[in-house]
Amino acid sequence: MKKKIIVKTHREFNNIINKGKKINSKYFVIYYDKNNLNISRYGISVGTKLGNAVFRNKYKRKIRSIIDSNSTIKEYKKDFIIILKKSGSNKKYKDLKEDLDNLVLKIKGELNEK
Repeated sequence: MKKKIIVKTHREFNNIINKGKKINSKYFVIYYDKNNLNISRYGISVGTKLGNAVFRNKYKRKIRSIIDSNSTIKEYKKDFIIILKKSGSNKKYKDLKEDLDNLVLKIKGELNEK
């Protein structure tokens, strides 16, 4: 993930969470909202209740890797905030990838209905 496609500031996170749409899965919650850019941007959050900094960074790297390998999510031109749930905290990469890919397909279905 390049630096310019990351949602960084606290204000941007809050705007997307408060104004955007929400979709849930077994291991993730994704908030998404339109942006005025020609690219999709991503923010990843792993709560402090799930583990220490080493644990949180490990799971952020896993989620970033899943996003980089998923070309479908890059075509939406929206801002996404991806939050890991407690139920996904001890899952393997394969399970997380499968769940996030299915969630992206749900988002695609919702966007195509409009």
